[in-house]
Amino acid sequence: MGPAELQRATTVARRYFVEGKAKTEIADELGISRYKVARILDECREQGIVRIEIGVPTAVDSELSEQLRVAFGLQHALVVKVTSPDVVTLRRELGTAAAELLTEIVTEDDVLGVSWGRTLDAMARALTALAPCSIVQMTGVTGAVGANSADLVRQLAAVSRGPAYPIYAPLVVSDERTANALYSQPGIAAATSRFPSITKAAVAIGSWDPEGSQFHAALTPAMLASLRHEDIAAEVCSMLLTEDGTPLDGDISRLTISIGADQLRRIPEVIAVAGGASKARAIHSVLRGGLARSVVTDESAARLLLDSHAQITE
Repeated sequence: MGPAELQRATTVARRYFVEGKAKTEIADELGISRYKVARILDECREQGIVRIEIGVPTAVDSELSEQLRVAFGLQHALVVKVTSPDVVTLRRELGTAAAELLTEIVTEDDVLGVSWGRTLDAMARALTALAPCSIVQMTGVTGAVGANSADLVRQLAAVSRGPAYPIYAPLVVSDERTANALYSQPGIAAATSRFPSITKAAVAIGSWDPEGSQFHAALTPAMLASLRHEDIAAEVCSMLLTEDGTPLDGDISRLTISIGADQLRRIPEVIAVAGGASKARAIHSVLRGGLARSVVTDESAARLLLDSHAQITE
């Protein structure tokens, strides 16, 4: 382009891309046809006068997210670009992304189920807006005082201003008779009877070790000893899963106050929130078992998940 053509091209580009004017408006202003405006805009892109970049406002790797979504056939996949490898930052930034997703997809017609986890606690703290939906606790209480599953439900309900159905009972009890008695209590039944009505859920995923699972920390030494020879890959909603996502049906499952595997699978959208390379095997187990249809994770876990998926499908 000569200097006059370049001047006109930059004017057209500025009017269209920056000021948001229609092509007909630009044509009238410059005394040229609408089709000439369209040709000039095409030339601006071809010659690099205009460069279009797609920016994602939140710290999400959109390309890696889409690869993960397609590979596992997910409804939603968010791969967060965490700013620091430390676990506190990881939980906070995953929790923030999960909070933003809930704000976007949950409606007042939904019933939102939640389990417990330190990342979900970070999610609740980051949540600033939520449709006025019902909130249902899906597991008994575990975690520290002031930061447990019942508190999580309370925090979410305070934002949504919808009805809350907490479970004021321990996650793990000493014997099956106690578990059955608790399930029959009216307050607990008010929550568990709503499990079939849950339409969306947010769950944490535990790797089977003291640092990576709140459920592991809730078991007695005798209970842990009974699981010593099991190859446990993951824990979700107090369910212990094998490598391929099959729930273990042992004595421990009858001592927990929690939603069951079949009930969890029937929820239209379960969002698993977990990250870090140490959680990749556990996340993979949950996805293979069909216990989550969406995931919020970080880059390190996402790449390991894609590698594992590729190995299985080769």
